[in-house]
Amino acid sequence: MKTSAKRSTIYLDEDIHKALRLKAAATSRTISDLVNETVRYALAEDEADLTAYRERINEPAVSYEEFIKELKRNGRI
Repeated sequence: MKTSAKRSTIYLDEDIHKALRLKAAATSRTISDLVNETVRYALAEDEADLTAYRERINEPAVSYEEFIKELKRNGRI
């Protein structure tokens, strides 16, 4: 464990905990390592979504109906 790591208590569903224990044993990693990796991935994915949102915030809004009509006009549906 890294010295900069913080201790935290989380409550996992039994099936999730079992899957983590099995994966940790199979990969010679700790449950903490697996959880940290998963949380990092989820946070990075959220950041990518937020970045994409910020880049597109000034684009005009298009209603669902208008979007469908445009797809039909272009022969995409």
